[in-house]
Amino acid sequence: MFNLIQKEKQGNIMSNIEVTSPFDGSVVGTVAFKTYEEVEAAIDLAQATFLDHKNALPKYKRVEILEKVVAIMSSQIDELTKLCASEGGKPWADSQVEVNRAINGVKLAIEALGSYEGKEIAMGHTASSANRMAYTFKEPIGVVAAISAFNHPLNLAVHQIIPALAVGCSVVIKPATQTPMSAIRMVEILEEAGLPAGWAQAVVCDRKAGELLATSSKVNALTFIGSGAVGWYLNSKVAPGTRVALEHGGVAPVIVEADADIEDLIPSIGKGGFYHAGQVCVSVQRVFVHESICDEVASKLSDYASKLVVGDQLDPKTEVGPLINHNETNRVEQWVNEAVTKGGKILTGGKRISDSCFEPTVIVNPSDDALVSTKEVFGPVVCIYSYSDIEEAFDRANALEVSFQAAVFTKNIDTALRAVKRLNGTAVMVNDHTAFRVDWMPFGGARASGLGLGGIHHSMEECTNEKMMVIKSPSI
Repeated sequence: MFNLIQKEKQGNIMSNIEVTSPFDGSVVGTVAFKTYEEVEAAIDLAQATFLDHKNALPKYKRVEILEKVVAIMSSQIDELTKLCASEGGKPWADSQVEVNRAINGVKLAIEALGSYEGKEIAMGHTASSANRMAYTFKEPIGVVAAISAFNHPLNLAVHQIIPALAVGCSVVIKPATQTPMSAIRMVEILEEAGLPAGWAQAVVCDRKAGELLATSSKVNALTFIGSGAVGWYLNSKVAPGTRVALEHGGVAPVIVEADADIEDLIPSIGKGGFYHAGQVCVSVQRVFVHESICDEVASKLSDYASKLVVGDQLDPKTEVGPLINHNETNRVEQWVNEAVTKGGKILTGGKRISDSCFEPTVIVNPSDDALVSTKEVFGPVVCIYSYSDIEEAFDRANALEVSFQAAVFTKNIDTALRAVKRLNGTAVMVNDHTAFRVDWMPFGGARASGLGLGGIHHSMEECTNEKMMVIKSPSI
């Protein structure tokens, strides 16, 4: 939810939205709300900027700008932390981690440019290819449209803007309306670092204008982070030839075998399940535990969850902050109540603390058709299911259409390797939670969970085309 404020300025109707704290609804900022026509103009500017070859940014200039970005961000860690936490609801400590990750993401792009290279294509091994040599190199794809999510407002902006700029693309980002200020600030920092106008723009707008951004024939690549319903819809509407990268949810499964180290896995699963109140696309949600240790794991995880401090994200003591809005609190409450009606037993939590906060919740053995078992909760809820045979666990874990990150806890290497092969997922963590990520690794979903790969290096690849040069000469 957001408040739209309109006022007249010099004969024109100007629109702004108030950005509010998820915790208490207090206003934390005001940003311009762009019209359809203004978004259209932003796309036009991005295309004109990219096509203006006389004023293209050489690689060394891009590196200089990005190095200045690192310096500016590093001098404003507290300010950026407060900005992220205030609008997104992620606790202070976790928001500070996000800011440092964002800074490192820019560094990764700089490093990647230093090793950005093509390859030689073999020639001369047939008569028709004699007297020739061939090499590939990378070219920027063009205009990149980025549609972002609320849960990591600064780091996602870095992941969607910086790779595009690093390889020489222009980019227009539409941040989530709940958390637009971090992306806007990122663009401002780029301009402060010397990035000329037109290369990076942030537009806060309605769904119709956002669809224009994604589907314009002037856009060459779309990167989208958000719900599967919206992502797949936009994918069906993009202009021919547009490259698309989609990142959706995962309903992440975890397998815990009988030989797992319980003392080690509890804080890991707890972190993966309750970090950012479960509002992460790879949050631990479905934990399948061997029946011989299920009661113990459930009890200890419940004890862990019950001790977490829930509240104002700006309070340094807070470990679990609010949900992004009150509607989400209502929805999570409804889903938890439905799980109980379908046989689930609540060991801890299960209730709202306020309009914005929900207790970290552990549910044992909800039915496989309950919403908490079939849909992405995106809230502080972890479900535990007992199993007797690991093949049964694999089948239940793989029963949904999603495929993102998964995990297995075991001391047996053969079991671990078996799980890696059997679990649907683009990544399987062994003795670690599903939400593990570093920003240089490939990251993305398959099947209903998405298309393409993120991560700084992989996003840079998504923003380039490979071109080949073939030289014919009698001297070769």
